[in-house]
Amino acid sequence: MKPSRDIERLIEIMAALRTPGTGCPWDLEQDFASIAPYTIEEAHEVADAIARGDLVDLKDELGDLLLQVVFHAQMAQEQGSFAFPDVVEAITAKLIRRHPHVFGDARDLSPAEVKTLWGQIKAQEKADKARARAEAGLPEPAEAKGVLAGVPTTLPALTRAWKLQAKASTVGFDWNDARLVLDKVREETAEVEEALAGGDKAAVQEEIGDLLFVLANLARHVDADPEACLKAANAKFERRFAGIEAALERQGREPRQATLEELEELWQQVKRAERASP
Repeated sequence: MKPSRDIERLIEIMAALRTPGTGCPWDLEQDFASIAPYTIEEAHEVADAIARGDLVDLKDELGDLLLQVVFHAQMAQEQGSFAFPDVVEAITAKLIRRHPHVFGDARDLSPAEVKTLWGQIKAQEKADKARARAEAGLPEPAEAKGVLAGVPTTLPALTRAWKLQAKASTVGFDWNDARLVLDKVREETAEVEEALAGGDKAAVQEEIGDLLFVLANLARHVDADPEACLKAANAKFERRFAGIEAALERQGREPRQATLEELEELWQQVKRAERASP
């Protein structure tokens, strides 16, 4: 079987991998739940290639992500639920439906009007989906009810915290000043300290979770993405620690050969050098 630019060839390859008796044993034993972590991982690898500006990698990673879509669609087809063309039809219909200002009669809308229209369309889609589930005899997902509905549990925890808080804010359950959130950060920090003093590991973990949740809320109040904030902090730590390693390498040493005091001094030197550079 030769490579091809045609999506049909990819679908054929996936079907061959899932054919009992002649397919791949690993692919055959997979199901939606076992493949889901790979789907998430591939999405992260796409984002990583974009962050690095590596378009060669991006091409390959987009292919890997596309494979995940084809894999899930193949398993659904085997169950008689839907197939890849149904996935394509669903997303094209959604894009057309959600952009009447481009593909329909609702022309010359302001950004605010587009946002309002988008909300109305999504609400109608949710009602239509609930009706379709009822007609098929399927129960409505428990998490699909209430103000906090629709925030996927598989999102990164900080992002999910941000989205949950944003949902709660739509009904007024929110602070109206970032400084009030900062007061809550101080309160949660004190509770972490109290839990540490008590020596209860479970209590410490719970209080750290509360602190992280409030920090995500603080980021939201200053219009910052908490995931992006932490990502930037990670990159800064990596950069500065690499500076420590470089300084020690010039001395013919490794980090494990230095004392904590020496490492801290080198850390401060790297920080001062960064701040001094333009």
